[in-house]
Amino acid sequence: MIKTTLLKHLSLFTLFTMASLPFSASADVLPSPPVIDAKAWLLMSYESGQVIASFNENEPLAPASLTKIMTSYVVGKEINAGHINNDDLVIISENAWGKKFPGSSKMFLNIGDNVTVDQLNKGVIISSGNDATVALAEHVAGHQAAFIEMMNRQAEVIGMQNTYFTNPHGLDADEQFTTAYDIAILTRALIKDLPEMYGLFKEKSFTFHDIKQGNRNGLLWDTTLNVDGVKTGHTSKAGYSLVSSAEQSGQRFIAVVMGTKSTGIRRSESKKLLTWGFRFYQDLTPTFDGKELEPIKVWYGSPSKVSVELGDGGVITVPRRQRKNLEHKVFYNSNLEAPISKGEQVGKIEWYLDEEILIVQPILALEDVVEAPWYGAAVDTIWRPISQWFSTQD
Repeated sequence: MIKTTLLKHLSLFTLFTMASLPFSASADVLPSPPVIDAKAWLLMSYESGQVIASFNENEPLAPASLTKIMTSYVVGKEINAGHINNDDLVIISENAWGKKFPGSSKMFLNIGDNVTVDQLNKGVIISSGNDATVALAEHVAGHQAAFIEMMNRQAEVIGMQNTYFTNPHGLDADEQFTTAYDIAILTRALIKDLPEMYGLFKEKSFTFHDIKQGNRNGLLWDTTLNVDGVKTGHTSKAGYSLVSSAEQSGQRFIAVVMGTKSTGIRRSESKKLLTWGFRFYQDLTPTFDGKELEPIKVWYGSPSKVSVELGDGGVITVPRRQRKNLEHKVFYNSNLEAPISKGEQVGKIEWYLDEEILIVQPILALEDVVEAPWYGAAVDTIWRPISQWFSTQD
């Protein structure tokens, strides 16, 4: 089923409605997405994380070389943490020998080569080298099994709930799978957390051992879109897949197309999605009546109220020319109890177009709230049932 109004619905609260406004808009405000020839596909706004349109986005599929996005993400995080450096020399083992990967993409590494981490990164990102992924895995973690554990741990941390990796390169394996939605989450994290590394994904070629290889992402040559990444993938099981991202006028979209029948189709279908997104959708930061985002009561807490902010940077993605038709409802958890952690969800905003919910945006605590001293808690123990009684009389 094709979806055009998705952000994962957040957990339900015992809610207190703060605003509910009348709505009047034209009957047909949501533009229909293009027809996409793929097993699964998705278009996400980078800024808001909002899924604009999708099909089979949670269907487990073989990832092929899209796996290498996670390999690069883990390596980049290790570089940022200071555990490895770009100029580290890696001695190529037999496991990372290019001849171990016949008939597949590789960097053409030889046993005993001394290769820098920077070169291996380029070999993974630009040349899609399966041999280079093994060399990096061994350098980062000592052996592939430990590196794969790191990949799966990172997947869990960033919210990839339907993904499991069994190798660092993506060659077909029975227990290895991911989804279009999870790959979009990963790509968004990579762009956000590792901007310097992400810059490599737009490079069109890389030369090693006097062998020049071109980037397989054909959209990098498309002059109608400012595509600057991300990754192609192909195996007999996975079909032809492409994750792409482009930025125009400060707005960025991420498109995931999985399981097409050819390189040409994955390229054309990805272009359709990106073009459609830029044409019909925009990111915006809504403004509110200040009273709607006032500090809220925390029972038995110190302080007794917590300041709040909107999640996702306060950005939402909506159809163009529909800003004036946006309506919203604000909900708070009316029974918050200390302790509360900074960043904890304490409410939500539901955004509507034509009485159809468009996105659910979290409201987060701006600070920690600890448990109050006994005398403060005693006051709340007396006042809370009285307050609840009055609220039921409204």
